[in-house]
Amino acid sequence: MHTKYLAFAIPLFLVFMGLEYFLSKVQGKKFYKFKDTIANLNVGIAERLIDCFSIGIFYFYYDYLQKNLGFFDIKSGVFSWIALLLLTDLLWYWYHRLGHEVNILWSVHIVHHQSEEFNFTVSARITIFQAIARTFFWSILPIIGFNADMISIVLLIHGIYPFFTHTRTVGKLGFLEYIFVTPSHHRVHHASNEQYLDKNYSDMFIFWDKLFGTFAEEIEEPVYGLTKPLKSYSFLWQHFHYMIELAYAFKHAQTIKERFRILFGKPESLDPRIREELEKRFIIQFNEDQNSKRVYTYVVVQMISLLIGLFVIIYFLDSISLTSQILWAFFILISLINCGALLEQKRWIIYLEAIRLFIVGLLIQSNYPSTEIFYAIAILGLIIIAFAKTLKNQYFKLIFG
Repeated sequence: MHTKYLAFAIPLFLVFMGLEYFLSKVQGKKFYKFKDTIANLNVGIAERLIDCFSIGIFYFYYDYLQKNLGFFDIKSGVFSWIALLLLTDLLWYWYHRLGHEVNILWSVHIVHHQSEEFNFTVSARITIFQAIARTFFWSILPIIGFNADMISIVLLIHGIYPFFTHTRTVGKLGFLEYIFVTPSHHRVHHASNEQYLDKNYSDMFIFWDKLFGTFAEEIEEPVYGLTKPLKSYSFLWQHFHYMIELAYAFKHAQTIKERFRILFGKPESLDPRIREELEKRFIIQFNEDQNSKRVYTYVVVQMISLLIGLFVIIYFLDSISLTSQILWAFFILISLINCGALLEQKRWIIYLEAIRLFIVGLLIQSNYPSTEIFYAIAILGLIIIAFAKTLKNQYFKLIFG
């Protein structure tokens, strides 16, 4: 299968999200909040975008390990496929468990747990950092002898399955609860209730948790999110806040032992006052004030445009020049930062808008090179610079009212 057909996963998953939203309304529940949904989709778009450039790297990495370090050359067969799926899920369990118990791994996994809602959009909260971290665990598979093609197919299945466990519209599923990870099991995992903490790490098969003593049944209604909620919808802060907290704690540690504990100790050992200090330093504020309808409309228009753009990039990746790929990638990433900043009414978004215009100019010039277009873009740029203050005031008035 050509990787371009993976682009159709975007509209497919959006259909399921829309269906879940409709069902939640029918059930009289409020499972979606605007800002939270936008933040979730922002993270997911970034991961899918970067995945366009990294998927080949991961494939060749597995291929190199199997051909140069593999103990065996395992052929395709019913038992080998079953064994590969089980081993993949077992390795995921231990990556996932250590991702909650070791600070340096929690720093890349924490993004997945920041949402205070629980719906299909939460499944999108995967970062490239998490993808890299779990790849080291899955490196065992090619070393055993499974080839890159088999691994890639199983990882694709393994990546799709958990999408459907991120929902509150489905109750318990009878006997399936004893074998597979169900929405009920995964709701427990995302909960911040004390009795649910550090439970249900499995991805496809729940029996790993029962085997290793980390299983908990859903009894009372979960409360979702981090035990210390994140006070921001910022795209950048969501990705990097815990890494910055670790770096801050590491810098101020007095001994090697303390620094080792900071990196490899448990998350609860990190001083919670560090985040409060950093939130003040970086002016991170949790603003739930009502934004104008114009802000929401502008964010929705951007989000729709970004999803369409992501679909186009994935589908036509092989026919787009490397220069255009890079420029489009930067445009989307800047736009994702912009969406989060808009929701928090940050005034520095004007600079992001200027960068986006500049990138659009570069895209036009790189795809339709001509002297006339170059001068037209240059003149437009000079006009924007000359009337920057007026344009800035009009922009804020138009967006924020």
